[in-house]
Parts: sequence; C-alpha cells; structure tokens
Amino acid sequence: MNGTTAVVYSEAFFGTGEGKTANGLVRHSGKYGILAVIDSTKAGRDAGEYLDEVPNGIPICADLAGAVAAAGHVPDFFILGVAPLSGLLSPTQRGVVLDAMARGMSVVNGLHEFLNDDPEFAVAAAEHGVEILDVRRPRAKKDLRMFTGRIDEVTCPRIAVLGTDGAIGKRTTAIILTRALNERGIRAVMVGTGQTGIIQGARYGVALDAIPCQFCSGEVEATIVEAFEAEDPDVIVIEGQGALSHPAYLSSTFILRGGRPHAVILQHAPARRMLGDFPEVPTPTPLHEIALLRAFAGVKVIGLAINHEDMTDAEVSAAIVLYELELGIPATDALTRPVGRLVDMVLGAFPRLEATLVAGVA
Repeated sequence: MNGTTAVVYSEAFFGTGEGKTANGLVRHSGKYGILAVIDSTKAGRDAGEYLDEVPNGIPICADLAGAVAAAGHVPDFFILGVAPLSGLLSPTQRGVVLDAMARGMSVVNGLHEFLNDDPEFAVAAAEHGVEILDVRRPRAKKDLRMFTGRIDEVTCPRIAVLGTDGAIGKRTTAIILTRALNERGIRAVMVGTGQTGIIQGARYGVALDAIPCQFCSGEVEATIVEAFEAEDPDVIVIEGQGALSHPAYLSSTFILRGGRPHAVILQHAPARRMLGDFPEVPTPTPLHEIALLRAFAGVKVIGLAINHEDMTDAEVSAAIVLYELELGIPATDALTRPVGRLVDMVLGAFPRLEATLVAGVA
C-alpha cells in the first residue's frame, strides 16, 4: 500500500456516476493508499466487492468516525470522492470536511469550488495545520499555454479513449489499457484530462474542464508534449472527457484538436438509454458517435469498450458480438474480459508495435 493514506467521501453516491472519483480510487490509486470509503447507504460492504464483485479489503463505512476507526489511525488525507453536477459542496458536506480537518487530515478537493478561497476552510486549515489541495485549480492565466502545433513533434501513436457520455468508464479503460501495454513491453504513458485521474496519480494531466476555453487545446497539446519528451513512450493514451456529441460536456473537442489522436477507442454503455446527467437526452449509438468523430476530426475508431452497468455477463457477451458485426471493429469490456483484447485493438491499428512485445504475457 502507498505510504500516504486516505479515506474517500462518497456519501450516497458510491458506485454511481456522481461517485466516479471514489469509484476510480477504489479501482486504482497510484498516489494514495485508500483505507476506507464513506457512504452510509452501503456501510458494512467491501468496496471492491460492491463495485466489481472482487473484494479488495477497503471497507465502506457509515461516517468519518467509522472510517477513522476502521483505518486504525487518522489517515493523512480526506478525499472528496463525489462529483455532483453543480460541482459545489452542500452544507452537510462542508461539515464533514471541517470535521476531517479538525481531526488533522488534509483535504483533496476535485470540485469546481476551490476550498482555499473559502474563508472558513482557509481558517480551519491554518488552525489545524493541514493542507487543502484544489486539484481543479488551473495555473495562472499568464502561464496557460496556447496551441502551437508542436503536437506534430510527438511521433508515437496517440490513442484517445472517448465515449458516448460522461462518467461512462473512459478513464478506467485508459488506465487498464496503459497498464496492459506496459505489461506487454510496450512503453505507454497516460495523459489525464480530469480531476480523478490526477488524484489517482497520473504523472501528466490537466483538469481540462476548469481551463478557460481559449487555452484548452494548448494545455492538452503541451501536456502530451511534456509526456512524450520526458518518457519517450511507444504509445500515449489520452483520457477522454464527456463526449463529442454531449450537449454540456464538450471537452472532447479540445482533446481532438489539441491532442490530434491517431486513433480512438470508444466507450459505450449499451443499457444506458439516456445521458447520465440529462435524463431527457437519449444516449447516442456508437455508430452515430463514430460518424461524428470521423466528420469532426477525421479520426479512426479502432475498438469499442463496453461499460457493463445494468447488464448480465451474457448480455455483455451478446453485445460484443453484435457491435463487432455492426461496426466492423473489435469490442470488449475492459473490466470483465481479458485485457489482451484491448492490447489487440492497438496492435491491429499499429502493427509495428508488435516488435516491442514481451512474449508469453496475456
């Protein structure tokens, strides 16, 4: 376990779209050792078992006191693991954060509301000697980068994991793909574009939806160039945000323009009939999204990753077969099927990478 420990607050939302930060940290955290999740509606369960039917020893607790008791000591950090549509804290949530600070815990905040700017939180941080990390806070405007065209200097394949909706699994698939490529001997680095990936420990990332739009393409470009120059990777995997078709979450446009990916893996939830945050708007079909991606950026979709929410395993298998027949591209579920299927999507599109493979790794 990582030396820096944390509990994750996800009251009433763990396992849902609004709890995606907590969900992601339970599945993968390269920066914090996660000791407990707070959600009174699922208290007593194992977080891994609840999410993926695979126990991981992270308990779900009813409240902060229970989480500290389960940890056996006061963790270093209290992470706000919720991502409400408003991006703001409720009065109850404010009280829990202040309680954590009074116990000596620093706070990791991925919301649009910057807690360092709130006098009550600023005073509490000083009084208790703790930090507040506002992950979404962009750099000063004088330091933001405009698009320059340097993306063309990045000569390795750039693969974006985009989707048909927000909170649909793009980041999870990007993390799994990056790990699987590295395990096969293909040097891959992921560029995060949202607060959760940064909290999870992405070495290169920018919280894109907090950047003034004039600088978004440039920030994506600059971050990818930094990753390329520092890591000399064989592949760069770019985490997607929202969807190109989405009426509210348009960050994919800047990823496509600033990152100029050579290929896309598309994430889709077959059982999600309406958009997660906009239940009056139908979820687009993969065929529609692929056509839009091609028209907007001329980019090729090399595979489909399925989000299995509200689906049985048999339904996932049937969907994989049907989408492969309809779309003419490979399909898989990154969480329930062998990770080699994701690697095969990349090798099928970029066969020269086969020269770097490690033999015998599935």
